[in-house]
Amino acid sequence: MRKYAVICCCMALITGCAEHDPVLPGVRTPIFGNGDIQIMNESIENLADTADRNTTNQCPYTQDSANVIWDGNRKIFSGFPTNNSVDSNQTPVCANGYVYAGLTTGEVVKVAPNSKKIMWIADVFRRSNMTGGASIVDIIAPLVIRNGSVYVGGLGDAFCRISTTSGEKKWCVDIGVAVPFIITDDNRVAFVVGTDNNLYAIRTSDGAVYWRTPVNQQVEPKYENKILTVGDIRINAENGKIIE
Repeated sequence: MRKYAVICCCMALITGCAEHDPVLPGVRTPIFGNGDIQIMNESIENLADTADRNTTNQCPYTQDSANVIWDGNRKIFSGFPTNNSVDSNQTPVCANGYVYAGLTTGEVVKVAPNSKKIMWIADVFRRSNMTGGASIVDIIAPLVIRNGSVYVGGLGDAFCRISTTSGEKKWCVDIGVAVPFIITDDNRVAFVVGTDNNLYAIRTSDGAVYWRTPVNQQVEPKYENKILTVGDIRINAENGKIIE
């Protein structure tokens, strides 16, 4: 009976940690619900001619592999280090006086650098990724901040749009992301290369997927005049068709 009780307690602890960290302070947002990716197979009308991901000011803060954010030699945030992570160079993003960072624990954090106050923490992984005991949920692709939202993708099979004010998720799509993604300059579409070797065109208003196209490499997509280039493949950005 005692053995059964111990097992139940361990399972409860695992489940609790998957949804809310009991130690790290700040307001947390819940993990998004699981769901299949719905591909609309629709063309994108009136697509902008340009896209970029570098839309924030130069950020003077640094971040190390132990999830610590630094202002020179001064710590402004200390997260939890993880043993099961991948080699990468995470870089914080600055916007409107705050610092945003993706962590190897599959979370995005917003910090006020002067006071070190944690404004919010958002989980960016599916709950199923936390049940195996050694899941890799790192956020290694650069964050993108646009018009009051932070766009973030992680290895925990999630690409999300999150409110910069509250940390509340607007939507999440079940796509793992390991490389930089881009957003059209009219903020209507995100082009994301997933860890499943597909390029996705995602409507930023609601997370719906216009189309999905297989690619040969997981690299940052390049975009110009409605044409996407992923490695050696050129793709019509309006409909996802490969250009021969």
